[in-house]
Amino acid sequence: MKVGFIGLGVMGQSMAGHILEAGHELFVFNRTKSKANNLVEQGATWLDTPKEVAEAAELVITIVGYPKDIEEVYYGETGLFAGAHSGSLFIDMTTSTPSLAVQLVDKGKELNVGVLDAPVTGGDVGAREGRLAVLVGGNEADLEKAKPVIDTFAANVTHFGEHGAGQHAKAVNQIMVAGTMLGLAEMMTYAKTAELPLDKIVKTIGSGAASNRSLDNYGPRIIQDDYTPGFFVKHFVKDLKIALDESKKMELELPMTELAHKLYTQIAEAGHSDEGTQAIVKLWWDGELND
Repeated sequence: MKVGFIGLGVMGQSMAGHILEAGHELFVFNRTKSKANNLVEQGATWLDTPKEVAEAAELVITIVGYPKDIEEVYYGETGLFAGAHSGSLFIDMTTSTPSLAVQLVDKGKELNVGVLDAPVTGGDVGAREGRLAVLVGGNEADLEKAKPVIDTFAANVTHFGEHGAGQHAKAVNQIMVAGTMLGLAEMMTYAKTAELPLDKIVKTIGSGAASNRSLDNYGPRIIQDDYTPGFFVKHFVKDLKIALDESKKMELELPMTELAHKLYTQIAEAGHSDEGTQAIVKLWWDGELND
């Protein structure tokens, strides 16, 4: 299949690589062109605009940073919709708002273009190992068309319902991650203060009732003072804001998620927005925690 890929960040690089390795013809665009060099060396074709990617590909995947980036990629004179042809399929894997997902679908219908919202979870490790979970909203027939491509980098693909449902499902995921990350930061701080061996704590706790993916992925990195992003602090702040905004529309109170958003905003404002989400521990370890 002729596949376009836009957004070659921490996860996108690996996802696009898996598509290429599976034998699909790959067309790539990224705001920073140098991030495409490795893929181009492996056989991908660089194109200068999203419009050109849409013109060349049958299916285009986007995974960018923020809703405003999605709007920039999809709309405008050099956007995907400007180059779309009847029967194309666009899949947005960015964590975004359900309302924007519906807007993209409505525009797609005008052009006879399918659009899926399909955010992913699993971080940099899941992307590298090709075992991401994909949370899909939209037409099931479009998903079946996309499955051979998505399966190159995903271990679990779940259809949740109509357009926007994938984004709601991702909000659910981020709510759960928020709780586990705060728990990770506090338990590591407690263990460190009690002068327990952190490597043994991570190994032992990870084999018991408190085991979780955040501990497995980020506990060892914290011990090694490794704050490189598997997922950016700044993007997590955005994701939690989306979850809270949607919860307010449903008249839900999510106090733990509100606390997580407050603390992640605080660590971002302290200069750590481009670090990984495990940097939250610095609020305690560097004495930056305040009321």
